[in-house]
Amino acid sequence: MKTRILPALAAVLTATTVLAACGGGTNAASTGDSTTLTVASVDQGSVEPVVRAFEAANPGVKVNLTTSGADQLQQQIRTQLASGTAPDVFTVWPGNGNPGATFVLAKPGYLLDLSDQTWAAKLPTTVQTVARYQGRTYNAIFGVNGIGAVYNEDALRAAGLTAPSTWTELLAFCRAAAAKGTPAFALGIQDNWVTQLVLYALVATMVYGPDRGFDKRMQAGQATFTHSAWAAALARYQEMDSTGCFQRAPLGTNYEASQDLAASGKTLGLVQGNWVIALLKQKNPNAHFTLKPLPATDDPAATLIPASPGAGYGVNAKSKNKALALKFVNYVMSPQGMNLFVSKQGGLPSLSDTGFKPDPSLTELSTFINSNRTVPFMDQLWPNSKVQQTMLSGIQEIFSGQSTPDKMLADMGTDYRSGA
Repeated sequence: MKTRILPALAAVLTATTVLAACGGGTNAASTGDSTTLTVASVDQGSVEPVVRAFEAANPGVKVNLTTSGADQLQQQIRTQLASGTAPDVFTVWPGNGNPGATFVLAKPGYLLDLSDQTWAAKLPTTVQTVARYQGRTYNAIFGVNGIGAVYNEDALRAAGLTAPSTWTELLAFCRAAAAKGTPAFALGIQDNWVTQLVLYALVATMVYGPDRGFDKRMQAGQATFTHSAWAAALARYQEMDSTGCFQRAPLGTNYEASQDLAASGKTLGLVQGNWVIALLKQKNPNAHFTLKPLPATDDPAATLIPASPGAGYGVNAKSKNKALALKFVNYVMSPQGMNLFVSKQGGLPSLSDTGFKPDPSLTELSTFINSNRTVPFMDQLWPNSKVQQTMLSGIQEIFSGQSTPDKMLADMGTDYRSGA
């Protein structure tokens, strides 16, 4: 993730559970009605206020919004685009990491070119890299996201524990939390996109700490997943599980259920993107949450955080209502729309001139970004979306005992070498 950030991820990612809102999942098609816009989004909990503000700024306009999980949207959107049943505007991920990513959808001509919009030239280089395809901008990326350990500060105090800053401290923290009956982290890997987050947080430090040029060496065929610190990071992910860092049955826990555990204090937190903080606050408005780096070594000064452009919005190239679709994405990219979006999402704006003041929960993330102690979400710079999909399903299979780390990393390498 899913990238990068800021890969998919993760980001990678701004994803939510498969909780359909109005309009029947992601099946609302472009209508051609100049006052009605169809939007499909995974930004549940943060897109709704933006939609209401857009409607208020444009009297007479109605947005038919549907929200769904990342897995659902990624599975459906390409088929809808090919069949002419896609919405006017929809979530598009940065770079190349999944079936709903910028490069994947722009290459066959499914996305409208947004290069002539005033905000496109203002995007920072790190954002342009994953919002553009062949020099043209196709993704309205409004926010920057990071992945780390999101702690319920009230639950931490109740347990008498403090957030760890080294790997050794992390394992001790997990043991102590488990002994108190409140596991350290909720892990909701029933939704497969969640599987990548702990691994990305570990890989950031273990792979890119000593080798910032790892991606270039991969592209040149001089490095592999198998014969690199990816293997050691995956082993540490497994060690976290065997040490009791997670609640029982992560494979039986989905993303929303993991939020419930962390928000209620049944776990001390979860490893997620900063976008989850807004959702946790909705579930427990009186609680306090903080994002901190997940330590992967015993040298805190060497710790890095995955941070990248988050998911943005693309316009259906065959939309029957392009003018209104452009008006919506331009509102999202305006200071008013962008600040509202990232404040509700718990993120940081992609443009620096919006006057935005970050939430205190993101102080450490802001510090890491400003100190150049971040790396992109890994999948955003991979040559195709198959690599990430193999990783996501592979981690689930490892947790269920159906596969091994060596097999997963070898399969990822095979997909990587298959190219674009």
